[in-house]
Amino acid sequence: MADTPRESLTRETWITGIGIVSCLGEGQEAHWQRLNEPPPRPEMEAFAPYIVHPLAPIEFDKQIPKKGDQRQMEPWQRIGTYAAGLALDSAGAKGNAELLAHMDMIVAAGGGERDEAVDAAVLTGLPRAENPGAFLNERLMSDLRPTLFLAQLSNLLAGNISIVHGVTGSSRTFMGEEAAGVDAVRIAHARIQAGQSDIALVGGAHNGERHDLLLLYAFGGHALRDSFAPVWERAARGGGFALGSLGAFLVLESREHAIARNAKPLARLSAVRSGRSNRQGGATTAALARMWSELGLSPGRAAVISGASGAEPATSAERAWLATLPDVPVRATGTYLGHGFEPQFAMNIALATLALGHERLFPPGDKSGVEREAAGSVDQIVVTAVGHWRGEGMALIEPALVEPVR
Repeated sequence: MADTPRESLTRETWITGIGIVSCLGEGQEAHWQRLNEPPPRPEMEAFAPYIVHPLAPIEFDKQIPKKGDQRQMEPWQRIGTYAAGLALDSAGAKGNAELLAHMDMIVAAGGGERDEAVDAAVLTGLPRAENPGAFLNERLMSDLRPTLFLAQLSNLLAGNISIVHGVTGSSRTFMGEEAAGVDAVRIAHARIQAGQSDIALVGGAHNGERHDLLLLYAFGGHALRDSFAPVWERAARGGGFALGSLGAFLVLESREHAIARNAKPLARLSAVRSGRSNRQGGATTAALARMWSELGLSPGRAAVISGASGAEPATSAERAWLATLPDVPVRATGTYLGHGFEPQFAMNIALATLALGHERLFPPGDKSGVEREAAGSVDQIVVTAVGHWRGEGMALIEPALVEPVR
């Protein structure tokens, strides 16, 4: 295999499309408007005592026109396929068969959803069964739909995007909660830099309105319960995240490819870093400090959009690192959106892009002292991702310069 030309390793990666849906609504305009208002009240009753940020009402027909396609998708797949369609629209790529044929796709996704009715029937009947083993086998053979297993495959989100929107380049799917979302963006960025890809659709989706997920995370002591508090104000009560339903996709493109098709850049994705510290002692804080030092930031120009979830000790570790940057304004979007794991990193990159486009940050979302008013405009935004259990990531978003670089 021939060596990659050295000059291609420095190719700029532009963000030319954004597709986002969450409890704040759908699309760029709705999100920016809601981020400039007080944080929304999450759902407190439906999953009590746990707290969830539900998806805003969405007309899925607008991006998934065939009812048959919608029926065979679980909610998280509909959310992701819809967000992907918004991103393609934003990039001016929707319906362009030639462009979509060589568009790569990298998806970050979890597994599918449980059939709660079947689970409840098995758990109710098992203690009373004369032969528990035979009862369990019979129920599993007769009650579980074959399509349930197929729908639980994480790479079916990529498959559905390909079917509905016609994206037929290479496809990759990453699993692994927050770290999967970081690496999906990192790999896309690296491939574009190396000349291995010209344009890619990157992102993921999460349905937080699931009793089975709440059960898992509640057992781990991670789920926020009883009353809501902004992300940075949860440590005193033990921490915890509020699950959020959200989908986020980005169209990433080399500068040359975007210019050739007259695509307007929304921002430049300048760098992506990822790590997996052992979370012992100050390892998380040290990992964030190392990644920050590698970004080559200009003094006084940077801000942080944090993916902090509220889970402990991860959130306190990030807060300790942020305390070493007293002049850098910070915003934690989990206060507004809840926590969506795989797509959270792509979502926050999208929100950073919106902030750059408006030449300012949205207002602070709490009174903890971590977030403060930003004096003037910012032209470098660092997006952080500290996984609730493991994995760290960072991305640098800057304005894209359309003029020829001299």
